Amino acid sequence: MINKFRTDLHEDLDAVWDGASIAVGGFGSSGRPDALLNALSDLGKTDLHLYVNNVGDDFTGIGRLVMEGRVRRLTASFPVLPEFYDEYFAGRVELELIPQGTLAERMRAGGAGVAAFYTPSGSGTMLADGTFPASYSEGQPEMLLPAKEERVFDGRPHVLEYGITADFGLVKAQQADPKGNVRFHLSARNFNPLAAMSGRTTFVEVERLVQAGDLDPDDIHLPGVFVDHVVMTAAPIPADLPRRAASLTKG
Repeated sequence: MINKFRTDLHEDLDAVWDGASIAVGGFGSSGRPDALLNALSDLGKTDLHLYVNNVGDDFTGIGRLVMEGRVRRLTASFPVLPEFYDEYFAGRVELELIPQGTLAERMRAGGAGVAAFYTPSGSGTMLADGTFPASYSEGQPEMLLPAKEERVFDGRPHVLEYGITADFGLVKAQQADPKGNVRFHLSARNFNPLAAMSGRTTFVEVERLVQAGDLDPDDIHLPGVFVDHVVMTAAPIPADLPRRAASLTKG
């Protein structure tokens, strides 16, 4: 049996090179692989192109990478972190804004070997007509997203979108076995299977490692064929967490 479980997070993640493209799973903070993302910062990785639904609203994970100047380009649907826009308008990071469903399908398509597809989402907007600023310089647009090819199907205009095949995929899961079979928890399933599929090499940050065969085949959300490395990163939740949280609140 191929054992994909790894014991040294930083040693194995050091395979990510500067300038790599990375598909990142999660929906907001749910299912976001913060341990893997923070490890990229610890390792000093730079010039990264991230494909992710949103930046988040804090300075861990993606927010940390952005604020440390390690992200060259962000392809995302909801970059809601205000400080991200400071970096964007200052010309320190590029932005490819993309409809959420289109991002999901681009990841899925790349993982399934589909080169491109047509969708009505974004047609007739700045995201498709070549007028959306991808980057700024001295407060002015420097580079625009290219206009998208358009065709009409059943009387409705559609734009051409390309599948995403990233150099790496970073994913967070609730359970995994040494073969790389994975189960996610509730909304953490959003974007995580797709990010794993679209990465040529995929790392899974897992909360609980189970034995091979413990996961029922019908209960596996992501089969091990899409996973290369499984790392155990979650620390146990302190038993006195509610009491400690209350005491901190009373501060």
